[in-house]
Amino acid sequence: MPRSALVRLTLILGALTAFAPMSIDMYLPAWPQLAREFHAAPGTVELTLTAFFVALALGQVLYGPLADRFGRKAPLYAGLTIYIVGSAACALAADVHTLIGVRFLQASGGCAGIVIARAIVRDLFEAQAAAGMFSLMMLVMGTAPILAPIAGGYLLVWLGWRSIFWALAAFGVLCLLCVAAWLPETRMRAARTRDGVLGALAGYGRLLRDRSFVGYALAGGFAQGGLFAYIAGSPSTFIEFFGVPPTVYGWLFGANALGLIVSSQINRRLLTHHSAAMILSRGNTFNACAGLTLAAVVASRLDGLAVILPPLFCYIASLGFIFPNSTALALAEQGRRAGTAAALFGTLQYSVAASASACVAWLHDGTPWPMAAVIAVCGVLAWCARRFVVPAGSAPQVSIVEPLD
Repeated sequence: MPRSALVRLTLILGALTAFAPMSIDMYLPAWPQLAREFHAAPGTVELTLTAFFVALALGQVLYGPLADRFGRKAPLYAGLTIYIVGSAACALAADVHTLIGVRFLQASGGCAGIVIARAIVRDLFEAQAAAGMFSLMMLVMGTAPILAPIAGGYLLVWLGWRSIFWALAAFGVLCLLCVAAWLPETRMRAARTRDGVLGALAGYGRLLRDRSFVGYALAGGFAQGGLFAYIAGSPSTFIEFFGVPPTVYGWLFGANALGLIVSSQINRRLLTHHSAAMILSRGNTFNACAGLTLAAVVASRLDGLAVILPPLFCYIASLGFIFPNSTALALAEQGRRAGTAAALFGTLQYSVAASASACVAWLHDGTPWPMAAVIAVCGVLAWCARRFVVPAGSAPQVSIVEPLD
């Protein structure tokens, strides 16, 4: 693939996978204001995030088989349109319960980009090369957690919280135009399945019996659950508990996201000398240790902001070694049903994320403890999934490719 085409493909696919972090992180600084304007408890506002996760998990089940049957672009057009409409509806919401509902609609469209971007990578690359491609995409996607909360904080101060969702609608329109103009169709007609509902369910059943697929999906999914526990708990922890201004919160959030970007690019370099399976194993171990350290610090009541930030940074940064490799390894042997596999992969991951964010909301007590405890549990469960669910010696044996400089 020519370098210019690869760069363009990376930018578009990275933007499509950024729908979740953009839609989540940009409105986080507005949570306290949403609670005041809608006269809602902080836990109720957190349900706007939980509803988003639930829709991300459920929606992917639909888009995967559609992408295998009708090609990658047609379902993507539909999803992007739904996302744009949902974002506009969020901006017009009159109460918190309406916002919860339209956040579900917004996510049900945005999840199309996540599923189909992963499927396109699997269409074009084998496992080790796919892990490198996912790392490149994280260079694009990873800018969202840095820029989104910063932009959201300033939009909140200058124009109010509704402007955040109008900005997300504009992002959806931009992605739709780029997909129409430059994204190729990678699922040729001859390769498309003709499965109906029963065929799709049978495909999901086969995948759920595949220990390698499930183990790699959960190794990344539980780790991602810790990330979203951090996302759900950090606004009240930083802004309410520690008194950080919304604009400063965006910079703190972005600093942690920068660690994720840097580690994902280190991962891309490591792939030239080490297997994706080995890097994932080490990443899961470090991730679990960071989560346990965070919980221990908070439990010992040494929970000043300067004390909890280092283990939190380490946890988030380690995800740069987990996400690309767990994704590539889970999808490596699923070429014919890449869309279905990518959908189930995302559903498993975002089901964990929804559960983790719901636990943080349920345990909410105004302190950092719920966030820290859920992060620690997720890190340990991710390590267990990689250690005990994935069969020994199941990693795909593929050639190693040089990274794009």
